[in-house]
Amino acid sequence: MPDKVGPGKERPAWEEYFMDIALLVAKRSTCLRRAVGALIVKDKRILSTGYNGAPSGIRHCGEVGCLRETMKIESGQRHELCRGIHAEQNAIIQAAYHGVPIKGASLYCTNLPCVICTKMIINAGIKKIYYQEGYADTLSNDMLLEAGIEVIQLGIS
Repeated sequence: MPDKVGPGKERPAWEEYFMDIALLVAKRSTCLRRAVGALIVKDKRILSTGYNGAPSGIRHCGEVGCLRETMKIESGQRHELCRGIHAEQNAIIQAAYHGVPIKGASLYCTNLPCVICTKMIINAGIKKIYYQEGYADTLSNDMLLEAGIEVIQLGIS
């Protein structure tokens, strides 16, 4: 529920605020197929952000083309045939790189994580996921349920 801060003015609820930031982070994506943004939050503080794209110092798909597109690989299949790192992976990696503990944190992501990201999220100790759009990965859903990670879909603004 938004906060009232004056006549005719409301602040967004925390969930909306953080999802809006995830959408902004997604604008940095270099993926030609899908722009995804993620942030890791604990105690209403942003710990880390990530977007999908090639690793640092590696040419982006816009420069070399998309192998998955060339090979006509469907979304959610053969993740290993991609130059890019997923947004959730980048957010977790950035936290580790900078020594920021994320155990018990929440993940805000523009998309529901794939199974590869789900495994990382489980082992990183993330306890809650907020997302906007689904992802074609039933194994991911099953594993999140089994791990007891709360998953909440937020409306698209």
